[in-house]
Amino acid sequence: MGMTNEVAHDSWNEITIAVNTKDIDLAGSIANMVVPYGIYIEDYSSLVEETLEIAHLDLIDEELLKRDRTKGIIHIYVNPEENPLEAVAFLEERLNECKIEHKINVADCKTEDWQNNWKQYFRPMPIGEKLLIRPLWINDFDSQGRKVLNIEPGLAFGTGSHPTTKLCLETLESYISESSTVLDIGCGSGILSIASLLLGAKSAFGVDIDSLAVKTAKANALENGFDESKFKVVQGDLSDKVSEKFNVIVANIVADIIMMFNKQVGAFLEDGGVYITGGIIETREGDVTASFKENGFEIIERRENNGWLVFVLKKK
Repeated sequence: MGMTNEVAHDSWNEITIAVNTKDIDLAGSIANMVVPYGIYIEDYSSLVEETLEIAHLDLIDEELLKRDRTKGIIHIYVNPEENPLEAVAFLEERLNECKIEHKINVADCKTEDWQNNWKQYFRPMPIGEKLLIRPLWINDFDSQGRKVLNIEPGLAFGTGSHPTTKLCLETLESYISESSTVLDIGCGSGILSIASLLLGAKSAFGVDIDSLAVKTAKANALENGFDESKFKVVQGDLSDKVSEKFNVIVANIVADIIMMFNKQVGAFLEDGGVYITGGIIETREGDVTASFKENGFEIIERRENNGWLVFVLKKK
């Protein structure tokens, strides 16, 4: 059993993940990447052996002996300012990617209360040098001279609080100019497109397979003063919905989907343009970089935050 970076959990949300003991180390690493500031692992698999080394079996507490020693339980504590459902979605994706059988439980963390009262947990958040993300219902804030990105985070889409979203936003800040035309693949809440426009981009085009995401992104864009002349967003997949070329393409999704898009994206990227990919967990770096090479992309920058990676690429 072990504790990493112990934190005060009184008001935090607890998520538990039960996995087979053979998978506990890898699942623990994944959990630590999703929630970098503290996990607690219960693993009773070697309980009997360890106790026999120092004492008699009858000294083990009856309750402990009844514990399932074929499973380990990982406890994660999610900061109240973050969406536990977003953390669960990331965990599901990563655990499935690594083919780890698992059971995730958020029942103990009063998810219902969180769903009903989640707005109180969000605060304005500075990102990089130029942006401040502000949830719509907060009126008392200091912009600190930054461009304010007004957003209704919603329960299901990007709020900017996840390490990979922060990293993408910081990366965009380095690459967006007044001549930028942006394609945002899997745009979710529209946060990356809207940030690009606030940073001075000429136009942005978002595409997402989820109709609710499209609706949310459109509403968020209008909230920031961008109508269809600046930000167009459509439901569907890349090859069906996009026909023109862009000089900045951004995809903040998951490794497997990025590897699939790597085969198509070159056709939509202008010569000299950049392709920015995020949502990649460190354990998949080798697969993803091989896929970049295979599809004619060269890495010009690699950024990292808490086990999450963002790559900036250009066509060879």
